[in-house]
Amino acid sequence: MQTYYHSVTLNKNKCMGCTNCIKKCPTEAIRVRDGKANIIAERCIDCGECIRICPYHAKIAVTDPLSSINKYKYKIALPAPTLYGQFKNLTSIDKVLIGLKTLGFDHVFEVARGADFVTEFTKRQLKESLSPKPMISSACPAIVRLVQVRFPELINNLTDVESPMEIAAQIAKKEFSEKHDVDKSQIGVFFITPCAAKMTSIRNPIGTEKSNVEGAISILDIYGPLSMAMSKISSSDPIPSLQKSSLKGVAWANSGGEGNALGLDNYLAVDGIDNVIRVLEEIENDKLSDLDYFEGLACVGGCVGGPLVFENNFVAQNRLKKLISKMDAGKPLSPEDVDRAVDTYNWRWDREIIPKPVMKLDDNILSAIKKMEELERIYSQLPGLDCGSCGAPSCRTLAEDIVRGQATEFDCIIKLRKKVKMLAQEMIELSDYIPTGNERNSTLEKEREKDEDKRFSTEDTP
Repeated sequence: MQTYYHSVTLNKNKCMGCTNCIKKCPTEAIRVRDGKANIIAERCIDCGECIRICPYHAKIAVTDPLSSINKYKYKIALPAPTLYGQFKNLTSIDKVLIGLKTLGFDHVFEVARGADFVTEFTKRQLKESLSPKPMISSACPAIVRLVQVRFPELINNLTDVESPMEIAAQIAKKEFSEKHDVDKSQIGVFFITPCAAKMTSIRNPIGTEKSNVEGAISILDIYGPLSMAMSKISSSDPIPSLQKSSLKGVAWANSGGEGNALGLDNYLAVDGIDNVIRVLEEIENDKLSDLDYFEGLACVGGCVGGPLVFENNFVAQNRLKKLISKMDAGKPLSPEDVDRAVDTYNWRWDREIIPKPVMKLDDNILSAIKKMEELERIYSQLPGLDCGSCGAPSCRTLAEDIVRGQATEFDCIIKLRKKVKMLAQEMIELSDYIPTGNERNSTLEKEREKDEDKRFSTEDTP
């Protein structure tokens, strides 16, 4: 079985064991043991929250360097629409697209154009699907992974359509291959990503056997070179028109962009992983069955708030809104465009999305029940403060770790303090029974005095 790849990793040399990360992780995937953090791979959804919260930059996202594009004869860039919000006073998307070509890419295909296709395809699904309501967007891979880990009962609610990144890659690779008469194996497609979860989804594709994307370059890494390349483009020079995406496709970068593009009235857009979890709990409890569509994004503000962006998420969000207000309408897709694409490409998942439960205590049901009872017993004896001093995010997770044999009850500082205090009191009480040297000498002296008194009384007897 192939090992699940995680983009989010830990640099233990930088980790100071501060426990900040364990409280912020939405899936309780981090523990601090022996003064260092540890990421539990099966729990991690690569959302990047730990990257944001770590003051020592010990959590990092592994992405591809810009130089990795040179492994391929032909290179295609897939810029996320979030990229446009990183630049101040940007008046044209074309300037960014030309800048990417200056960096060595042979072709640029907008992921926002992929979002246009996903929008139209999803509209058809909403009309035809018999899936339970609300349908849950699968555009954010961190949210899909979250559903697998924490809300497996909602897997059937997920839209079984490829992400805008994957659809953009399919189209870009096919069009370039046919136009230039080159083999697809010579083409490297690279996503310019705002988040670690996209890198993970490339190595561990969702709903398909193999990703159409060869790698991901973080916006943080490409921002500097791209800024320099764009600065060399003279404002007096005519800029060729490369933009094909619509305004609504670009708006996908902000929270609510997807739902607005779908033209829905009865949808809910929520950003920020903690907020998404609260809403998914409501959906799981069947409290939002009257809702048609749920757009959940792990990052605050949407993709503009990804952990691998350069600009502040609120600033980038505002810049995108201004850019969209000044943009040309682009080229909205016609029903014929969508029909042709649907006949040409496979955009639906062809692999089942399976649950990845993390609370499974044992493969044997009887053993699992016993361990759960033991967990509840241990948990009832813990203080319930959820302080994190033990290295686990909560008292309940500490109880789980104890049952799994990965911790002891004395990892809890409150329990340890009580035990030390009790042992200290026992030592004090025992000290009263320990004979000292002076007491022994005093006893011997008394014995000698008794012997002398007895001897003298015997001598005085006639």
